[in-house]
Amino acid sequence: MDKSSEELSSMEVVPEKEEKNRSLKVFLGGMVFGMLTVLLVGVCVYAGKLAYDLFAVRETGTKNADGKSVISADTMQKMKVIEEAINNYYYGEEIASGELQEGIYKGMVSALGDPYSEYYSEEELQDVLSSNEGISYGIGAMISINQQMNMAMISGVLEESPAQKAGLREGDIIYKVGDEFTQGLSLSKVVSMVKGREGTTVQLTIYREGEADYLDMELVRSKQIETTTVDSGTVEGHENIGYIRIREFDGVTVDQYTEAMAVLKEQGIESLILDLRSNPGGDLGAVVDIARKFLPAGLIVYTEDKEGNRKEYTCDGKNELKMPLVVLINEYSASASEILAGAIQDYNKGTLIGTTTFGKGIVQRIHRLEDGTALKLTVSAYFTPSGRNIHGIGIEPDIELEYDYEANEADGTDNQVMKAIEVLEGKMG
Repeated sequence: MDKSSEELSSMEVVPEKEEKNRSLKVFLGGMVFGMLTVLLVGVCVYAGKLAYDLFAVRETGTKNADGKSVISADTMQKMKVIEEAINNYYYGEEIASGELQEGIYKGMVSALGDPYSEYYSEEELQDVLSSNEGISYGIGAMISINQQMNMAMISGVLEESPAQKAGLREGDIIYKVGDEFTQGLSLSKVVSMVKGREGTTVQLTIYREGEADYLDMELVRSKQIETTTVDSGTVEGHENIGYIRIREFDGVTVDQYTEAMAVLKEQGIESLILDLRSNPGGDLGAVVDIARKFLPAGLIVYTEDKEGNRKEYTCDGKNELKMPLVVLINEYSASASEILAGAIQDYNKGTLIGTTTFGKGIVQRIHRLEDGTALKLTVSAYFTPSGRNIHGIGIEPDIELEYDYEANEADGTDNQVMKAIEVLEGKMG
C-alpha cells in the first residue's frame, strides 16, 4: 500500500460503512493535514497523479533542439566504448546488462529536466496501472517526492495500516529505505523499494521536523486491497453539515464519492465541506467525473498541447450541487485537486479556505512501448474554465487561513474546519 502522489498510491483496509459515515470529531483528535512546510519542502512538490492515456507507440529515434536525431552511429559507437570501459575498469559490484540498458532509457528521459516525465520498466508500469485502479499493497502510506529536498515524503497515512501503527505521519521524509538513501531517486523507485510481499518487513529511516535524531521504523507489509480514497461523515455537533475528504483521484474515487454523498444526503445534510488538503492529484477522467457532481452546465477544464490543439471537458449541469459548499485546500493540494478547486472557484460554487495550492498545471500521458515498458511524458497544459493556467502559481483561497498545528497538537482542533463551519452556518442561517 504505497501509492505515490504521482502514480503509485497506498491503501489499506476499507472501513465498514458505519465507520465511513461516522460523526467526525474535528475538534478532538482532529486530522492533521499537510505537515512540514519549510523543512520538507518550503513548497512541497507533489508530482500529482496525472491523466493517463495509454497507447502503444513505435519510435525509432528522437529529435533534439537542433532537429537532429540523437540515435546515430556516433552515439551507438560511444555507448559501446562506455560499456567496454565499464566492463574493463569499473571497480564495484557487477551490474547486469539489462540494468545498464534501463539506465540508458531512464537517462534519456531524465535529460528533459522535467520531474514529471519518467521511463517505466515493465514492472514499474504494472505498479502504476494497478495503483491507478485503486489497487496496491505495502505499508498503507501514500508517497510523493519533496523536490526541494529531492527525497521521498509521506503524503498520507491510512487508518489501521502498518504505517499508522508504526507511527508514520504525513510530512515525514523517507531518508533511507533499508540501507539505501532516497535522495535523487525517482518516485517509482522509492515505491518499489517500500512495497513488497505481504508479511515481509521494510526498514525506514525517517526525518521528522522537531525530532533531535532520525527515526528508525520497521514495518510489516500488508496485503493487497482496494484503496479508500474518500472519507466521509457529518461534523460532530453540526450534523446538518456533511464532510467529505478526497485523498486522491483514482479509478475507484468516483464510486466511493457517489456512495458517500448518497449516505450523507439520506442523513439530511444541508451543506458540505469538501476537503482537498494534501490531495496530490490523480486521474483526469476521475476528477472530471467528480466535477460533474458539483458544477453547472459548462466547461470544467481544457488542455492545450505544444501545437496549440485544445481539448475541452464539459459538464451538462444535471447533477449540480444545490447546497452551500466550502472547499479546504493547502500548499499540498496539486494537479487534479486544483482542477476541481479551480472550477468550483471560477463558477462561484463554493468558498475556498486554506492556503494557496501547489500549482501544477500540466498533464502527463503514458506511452506504452511494445516491449511492455513505457514513457510518461508531459504533453499539455491545463486551464480552468476562466482560462487560468495555474502552473507555478497555484490557486489562492477565498479566505486565507494557515493551519494551526499547535492547536491540533494541543487538543485536536482543526481551525480550518472550524472556519468552514462558520462560513456554512452563515450561508444556511
